[in-house]
Amino acid sequence: MPRVFIPTLLLPLTKGVKEVEVEARNVRQVVEALEARFPGIKERLVEDGQLRPNLAVSVDGEIGRMGLMEKVATESEVHFIPAIGGG
Repeated sequence: MPRVFIPTLLLPLTKGVKEVEVEARNVRQVVEALEARFPGIKERLVEDGQLRPNLAVSVDGEIGRMGLMEKVATESEVHFIPAIGGG
């Protein structure tokens, strides 16, 4: 099962749990599994049916370009990362 690393800012929602394994084939399913386990986390990750604009998702060390549709494999590591703005 994919391993999901919880961002520090969301640890209060998980009661300090930093890492979980979930059944998922894409990031959308990861988010749904997290929401089932930690109610309220989805609204912190998703806005208007997409990843929040201030977040990026990394799957196996690569920043995903497909947002919630980004595929995850059985052994994937998933990180939600605050997006860095700049110019």
